[in-house]
Amino acid sequence: MTMAQDVTLLTDGRIYTLDPAAPVVHTMALRDGRILAAGETADQLLDHVAPSHVVSLAGRIVLPGLVDAHIHLEQYALSLTRIDCQGLDLHACLDAVAERAAQIPPVSWILGHGWDHNLWGRYGTRADLDRAAPQHPVFLSAKSLHASWVNSLALEAAGIDGNTPDPDDGRIQRDAAGTPTGILLEGASRLVARHIPHPDHEALVQAIDHAQHRLLRMGLTGVHDFDGPRCLRALQSLKARDALSIRVLANIPLARLQHALALGLQTGFGDEWLRLGNVKVFADGALGPRTAAMIDPYDDQPDNSGALLKSSAELFELAHEAARAGLAMAIHAIGDRANREVLNAFRRLRRLETQQDLPPLRHRIEHVQLLHPEDMGALAELGIIASMQPIHATSDMPMAIPAWGKRTRFAYAWDSLLQHGTHIAFGSDAPVEDPNPFWGIHAAVTRRRHDGSPSAGGWIPQQRLGLNAALYAYTQGPAYAAGLESISGRLQTGYLADLIVLEVDPFRVQPHSLWQIAPVGVMVGGLWRFRSF
Repeated sequence: MTMAQDVTLLTDGRIYTLDPAAPVVHTMALRDGRILAAGETADQLLDHVAPSHVVSLAGRIVLPGLVDAHIHLEQYALSLTRIDCQGLDLHACLDAVAERAAQIPPVSWILGHGWDHNLWGRYGTRADLDRAAPQHPVFLSAKSLHASWVNSLALEAAGIDGNTPDPDDGRIQRDAAGTPTGILLEGASRLVARHIPHPDHEALVQAIDHAQHRLLRMGLTGVHDFDGPRCLRALQSLKARDALSIRVLANIPLARLQHALALGLQTGFGDEWLRLGNVKVFADGALGPRTAAMIDPYDDQPDNSGALLKSSAELFELAHEAARAGLAMAIHAIGDRANREVLNAFRRLRRLETQQDLPPLRHRIEHVQLLHPEDMGALAELGIIASMQPIHATSDMPMAIPAWGKRTRFAYAWDSLLQHGTHIAFGSDAPVEDPNPFWGIHAAVTRRRHDGSPSAGGWIPQQRLGLNAALYAYTQGPAYAAGLESISGRLQTGYLADLIVLEVDPFRVQPHSLWQIAPVGVMVGGLWRFRSF
């Protein structure tokens, strides 16, 4: 028997590989950040190799590492330092602002995230914030990230008054006299946001480093990021320092498309740690502020059909320009009209890809929250990935029911999409929602909140998923979307040694308790990034 100084052996566990050929094994050998052998082949390996490290799992559970297929990594990292308004009522949110104002020097910006006016019965106003923080500019992003709430000093810093026109992609909410109320919808938020001092590069590196370790402890070994160049630069710094511990697919904002084209960048450029993804475009807004583009008006706002930010023709032109250079698209679409416009654009693009002998890139729709029933099979037909966030369903339920009424039968339609053969990748949209993947798995399997509401069967129970399907959407789904399905998303020979260790078997617990599962070990690239057993 020879010694193998670089072989680690995991033994005595219940290892769910997600490999149909050997779905459960008890032994796995790792070398150089990859899986050397699993199951019987790992046992056979022991006949002639003595591993340098043996880790007894003592009956614990192993799953492939989970991946969040839609996160705003920079915004999530910075949100950890800001006022957390999620779940707070209006008065508690204002109290938190006043408390922060008492802690920092006047004129310093007060930043926060997570308010939801749907819980309050009204929007907050600039006057509310003026009373809480009369000497500080305040900028609080909504839970949806599609609106912001600011005070008078913030409006003054941006030069916004009653004469300021609405931007093309947003709206300044105004009172009856035409005075800005302090609520900025969609792109209008940028009018103020661009005046907020950004953290310097090193501060952002440290914030993202802190965030990656929080994500690792949740069981995430990879993310698909939808922030911009500052975040990408910070990630490159972490990688250069050998401090990047989580794998990142970095998507490209539309504003940077021309830069990417000029540099000759393509989807897939990079390596297994940091890799370029798709070009992100917004087709509409969001459900919360009723800016998601609808075929028919909102049930609770009969004069409002939302905001279509890009038509099918515009989306096609952008997608064609990108596809000719080898850049795939990731298009945000929430309302049924927006999704239809995106699908029509992709339908034209697929025809042109065939005519011009272009490779069929892995395009995505981000969110896919509401589809018209006639469009349910179109993503599979066109080979478009549905990048969805299961926790949105249980979070949005109180908004979706009055907004969409009977149309909610076709909302967050995971099972219907799977039945048509759609590739699905799950994420969180953090900081819009909590990035804990077990919260997402729980929502996908039960369609219930943590308190069990709305019912034992869940909301629209026919769209619930089995645990295998939910795990697929957090493992092989994101791997496929990133073009890494041949080395990621499973635990089998030759794949990346990215895995999580659990005390609790998710296949043997009641589904309503899935959200309570927390890893006791997380490995990425064959190295323990967190271990408590």
